[in-house]
Amino acid sequence: MSDAYAQPTTEADRAIPGPLASYTTLRMGGPAGRIMAATSADEIIQAVRATDEPILVLAGGSNVVISDTGFPGTVVLVRSRGLRVLAQDAESVTVRVEAGEPWDDLVAATVRNGWAGLECLSGIPGSTGATPIQNVGAYGQEVAETITGVEVYDRLDGTRQTIPAADCGFAYRGSIFKYQDRWIVLSVDFRLTRSPLSGPVRYAELARALGVEVGEQVPLADARAAVLRLRAGKGMVLDAADPDTRSVGSFFTNPVLDRATYEQLLERSAELGDPPAWPGADGLVKISAAWLIDKAGFAKGHPGPGGVAISSKHTLALTNRSGTASTTDLLTLASTIRDEVHARLGVTLHPEPVLINCTL
Repeated sequence: MSDAYAQPTTEADRAIPGPLASYTTLRMGGPAGRIMAATSADEIIQAVRATDEPILVLAGGSNVVISDTGFPGTVVLVRSRGLRVLAQDAESVTVRVEAGEPWDDLVAATVRNGWAGLECLSGIPGSTGATPIQNVGAYGQEVAETITGVEVYDRLDGTRQTIPAADCGFAYRGSIFKYQDRWIVLSVDFRLTRSPLSGPVRYAELARALGVEVGEQVPLADARAAVLRLRAGKGMVLDAADPDTRSVGSFFTNPVLDRATYEQLLERSAELGDPPAWPGADGLVKISAAWLIDKAGFAKGHPGPGGVAISSKHTLALTNRSGTASTTDLLTLASTIRDEVHARLGVTLHPEPVLINCTL
C-alpha cells in the first residue's frame, strides 16, 4: 500500500503556500507559510538549515492534528525513499530505511523477503521515519523491538548522527523524539529475523483470527493478511472510499494506571463490568481506552459538530466523516469525550497524535 494521501513532489510543493489538509489523513489543517519537499536525507537537512523560522517536518500526515489556522512557518515534506541492507547473516538481516518510505510498503517487502519482526504492524498508514517517534505498535509488536538505531539531524549542534535504540527512550507510544523539535529523523535501522514464520502471536484477537493459540507462530503472509483484515474491519487501513479512514487511527492512548487508581476505577465501574486490562511492571495496569469511551456513553458512530464523528467501526477513532469538518470541530468532540470519561470513571485520556498549533 502506498501513502494514499501523500502528494507528488512538484515545484508547487517546494515553494507555494497551501492547505495542510491535503497532506494529512484527517484532511484537516489550515495553510502553511511555505511548503518544501525533500527527497533525500541531504535535502531534509538543507531545508531545515535554510530557514530560521519555525519548521514542521511532515511525512505521511497520519499522526498529526493541525489547527485550522495552519502553521505559520516552513513545512518540510519528507519524500525520501529507499531500503538497503547494512548487514546480514544466516539468522538475521539489518536494513536501513529512509524516513519517507511508506511504512506499509516496507512491511510488505519484509514479508516477501522472509524477514520477521514487522508483520503484525501491517496496514499502519504513514512513513517509516514516524515510527520511532511514537514507538508504533499494534497486535503485540512494537518497532522498539527491532530498531537498532535512528539516524537524525541534530538541530542543536548541527550534526548528523545515529542514536542507538537504547538511547531512544522508547516507551508506550513514546520516545525522546516525540513532542520536541531537536532531532529530525532521516532514516531508521531495523534488525529482522530470517524466518518464514512470524514471531509468537501475542495478541488474543489476532490469535483468534488466525485460529491458533497465543504464543504460536504462523507463516508471515498469514499474519500480515489477518492483521490487514482486522484493521480494515476497524476502518484503520486507508481507503479513500471509506470516510471512517479520515482519521489519525486511535485518537487516545490506552491509559496506564497505578494500582490504586486501577482499584478506584474498578469500584466506580462495578456495575459496568471489569475493563479489559493488561498488567505491567511495578504494579502498573494498562486499560482499554475504547472500553472507557463506550462506558462513558459514546458509542460507535456518535456524532460531533460540523460532520466529525466517532468511527462507525472503532470507538477510538475520531473521523472527519463529512470530509469538510474543521480541526476545531474534531477537538470539541475529543474534549467532550475526555471530560465525560473523567467525570464518570475518574480516568484522564490523553491524545495519541501530535497537536500542531492547537491544544486539547
